[in-house]
Amino acid sequence: MDLSEFNYHAPHERAELVWEYGRFLCIRYKGGCSIVLYHMGDFFAEVWYSPTQNRIRLVRGFSSRANLEPYLKMIDLAWLMGEGQ
Repeated sequence: MDLSEFNYHAPHERAELVWEYGRFLCIRYKGGCSIVLYHMGDFFAEVWYSPTQNRIRLVRGFSSRANLEPYLKMIDLAWLMGEGQ
């Protein structure tokens, strides 16, 4: 599955795809949400969960390095980006 196919799906379907195929990488917190980053092979996915509402607020896929910026100090993503090998 590629990024455009992933993003074509409805949000609840994207969440199911993340649970089935994603590899957990990291979790961060922003605006009252837990934001979990997953590696999906050729792209990444974020799942935004609101604990106060007990629901998933957003599931989005991306491949941009700029979207990885909030995670770079938390984990080493060099192996995923083909660097340092």
